[in-house]
Amino acid sequence: MSETVNPHLTAATATGDADHVAVDWDAGNDQWWDWYMSLADNPEAAGPLVAGPRWDPGPLPDHDAMVAELATPYALSAEAVRSFATEGFVKLPDVFSPGVIEVLRRRLRELLDAAVDPAVGFQSLEMMWLTDPVVRAAVLSPRIGRICAQLLQVDAVRLYHDNALSKESGAGRTPWHYDDHHFPLDTSDAVTAWAPLQPTPREMGPLAFARGMEVWRAASELSFDKHGTSYDRTVSEHFRDTGVEVEDGPYALGEVSFHSALAFHTAGPNRTDVARMVLANTYYADGARIVGNPTMISGDWRKFLPGVGPGELAVSERNPLVG
Repeated sequence: MSETVNPHLTAATATGDADHVAVDWDAGNDQWWDWYMSLADNPEAAGPLVAGPRWDPGPLPDHDAMVAELATPYALSAEAVRSFATEGFVKLPDVFSPGVIEVLRRRLRELLDAAVDPAVGFQSLEMMWLTDPVVRAAVLSPRIGRICAQLLQVDAVRLYHDNALSKESGAGRTPWHYDDHHFPLDTSDAVTAWAPLQPTPREMGPLAFARGMEVWRAASELSFDKHGTSYDRTVSEHFRDTGVEVEDGPYALGEVSFHSALAFHTAGPNRTDVARMVLANTYYADGARIVGNPTMISGDWRKFLPGVGPGELAVSERNPLVG
């Protein structure tokens, strides 16, 4: 474990041993991301930057055409559902058309540029759907909601939050983690739709998954380090030593991955000259409750579930049923 206090933590969140997280996060979401990204081992993009992907999205849809596309059901195969249940994730082709992807990329870039310091290497913005109709169309997409419900094999899902993620050119790694460790929900029936807004080669740091829905069981016994990089390093060593396979392949334009809250995942540095932009939305099974004691790893969770307390149903005006 690290003997150094992480500079991104306050006196309250730094208290206790390095693995003590049973306190509330007491800063904003931007500060949470600064802290969490600091936990990545070997974070820097090694070597010179390479040329990123270039693509032609073709004609861009107007808003009505975009809404209509995102309301059209996706033909999800039984094999995809089985693969998700076994592996903990699935990557699906052609979930979004190139035109819709480009509309989203341009809009998210505008929103990030207006809200985030351009010097930040890993930029994040959430709850955009509340005020922006373009983002709302994607986040509340019946197509995405139905895919999530089918993969979880539940009747209905609710939105936890949206998330614009821009890993800028040269920005480093995202540490290994699994979302069930993060979410303040009493269920693991939660899934994140991770939609890259460009073709995403390995050099750009696509999301990478440890294969196997049960991998988290052994890895969850490893000591978390809220101050330094030892947890991320230990997880990597554990996967290597136990022969866990990692899927770190590129994403084609329009391909979207869906990962379970139990799926361990990471992302490499962006070694290209193009920002790796993503719209990542998380949904959970209707009927979930808030756990009795959320921790600092859940960050500013009350922002996503206003007025809901520990033990209560995870339902607020910010958690609509989707799909």
